[in-house]
Amino acid sequence: MNEALPDVPEVRVVGLPQLTSGFDLVERLDLPMHLKVHGPLEPMGGEQLAQLSERINLKGRGGAGFPFHKKLRSVAEAAIKRGVRPVVVVNGSEDEPACRKDTVLINRAPHLILDGALLCAEAMGARTLVIGVTRESTQRSMEAALAERGLSNGRRSALRARVQRNPVRMVTGAAASLIRSIDGGPAIPPGRKVSASRSGVGGAPTLLSNAETFAQLAIAARIGPERYGNTGLYDEPGTVLLTVSGAVARPMVIEVPTGVPLRYVLQLAGAPPVPQGVLTGGYHGKWIDAATVDEAIVSRTSLQQVGGSLGAGAILPIGQDTCPLGESLRVAQWLAEESAGQCGPCYLGLPAAARGLEDILNGGGPAALEAVKQVAKNVKRRGACSHPDGSAMFLESTVKAFTDDLAAHVLGNGCGRPVEGVLPLFETGRAPTGVPGGGEENGPSRQKILVDWTLCRGHGLCADILPEVFQLGADGFPTVAQAEVPRFAEAKAVRAVRRCPALALRIEEDTRGQAPSSRGNLPVLSQGRGRRALGR
Repeated sequence: MNEALPDVPEVRVVGLPQLTSGFDLVERLDLPMHLKVHGPLEPMGGEQLAQLSERINLKGRGGAGFPFHKKLRSVAEAAIKRGVRPVVVVNGSEDEPACRKDTVLINRAPHLILDGALLCAEAMGARTLVIGVTRESTQRSMEAALAERGLSNGRRSALRARVQRNPVRMVTGAAASLIRSIDGGPAIPPGRKVSASRSGVGGAPTLLSNAETFAQLAIAARIGPERYGNTGLYDEPGTVLLTVSGAVARPMVIEVPTGVPLRYVLQLAGAPPVPQGVLTGGYHGKWIDAATVDEAIVSRTSLQQVGGSLGAGAILPIGQDTCPLGESLRVAQWLAEESAGQCGPCYLGLPAAARGLEDILNGGGPAALEAVKQVAKNVKRRGACSHPDGSAMFLESTVKAFTDDLAAHVLGNGCGRPVEGVLPLFETGRAPTGVPGGGEENGPSRQKILVDWTLCRGHGLCADILPEVFQLGADGFPTVAQAEVPRFAEAKAVRAVRRCPALALRIEEDTRGQAPSSRGNLPVLSQGRGRRALGR
């Protein structure tokens, strides 16, 4: 079985290092060593930074790939229009078991990330900088880096800077989750899509991007767009950080110029000469087969053209001796467990998809295959965050990539290969299920809210009041019949029950495995008697 990756695995570089400069000298570049290796950095104006980002075609390195110059201009325009100071947020929440590139950067080159973030903060007049992390090692390294620069969260500081530590969970890496936690809430998506560039931390326009993105900006600001463009492809210049694991002899984080053949990267890590498949982009990514690997180069565009994804920069080959559907099932089950439990497509859909894939492996036949395809289709674009979409993309890619193996399971007696467990997952207990977070507010749910379909008329007030639980389908009705109520949303659940015009909602206490609590419980209601039971 593949062991969980360490926070800082082996680091390699192809060509001249940029982000990893100095890694051959010390384990961690403190501020004096950082300045010796990279040199000083001059301030730049906001439009200068935007133009620089546009000339080097800098896109977010966290997975979404949004153009950084557009984000910069959007935040600046919103701040000027509203007359408020923007906020800068570095997202260093790397919570996929197969991703370590940002963790390596924060642990070994934290000042390169801070360079880019502080450039943006000074250019836009920001007075608040927050770095979001999820690991103890990254928290220690970044807090030490802030101290080395004399930055603190004191009220009299010209720039208030601090580290926000959240639980290691897939959903905490979403931009909306990080912003919500900075504002004092739980580190889960709020259930509504609001642009951080317009309204982020404290309602202020917020420039939020991935840790590697800020580090790339710092490199470009030092050497200029011309020298930056001399490395890599013309349309995607610079280098890329990749985490290579799975069926490899040496799991590693590797810095490579764009345009390097993917096959070469796999050879450096000791991957099988002819892999059965390669998962590109991480667990929200896509599979490509061995023949396609020979065509692919390391670039966002190239990987998209061959059916893969750069995503969060994770590359995971598997060998010929393991069952690819069984490997994918382990990941699908983990993705289902990572649900925040807020919306039907995620809370109900992802476990159903995992069960469907398990049915295929257990001889469920064509009906099981069709069920998986239908569930994956249904969860897309209906969740409170991108987790259902990314998980559905992974499942659809699995079905499409391994047609021979799929046929053996659907039409025959299986492929006959064991599941080696080569795709890394967190160790048992490191990534608990349920709503992430700690403390009473974010503990296990104690209540369920249920919809009585004989009464529901599709007014939609429940989704307005309680978006953490309810989303409306295309027909205007809630997409879930019942769901657990997150602790932080208990008061809103009561309000939803009270205000339902059709009296179609009720709340029941879940007493399984625990003694009923007498403090703070929601009232237990009878069907159709919501208002009366609550004293209305």
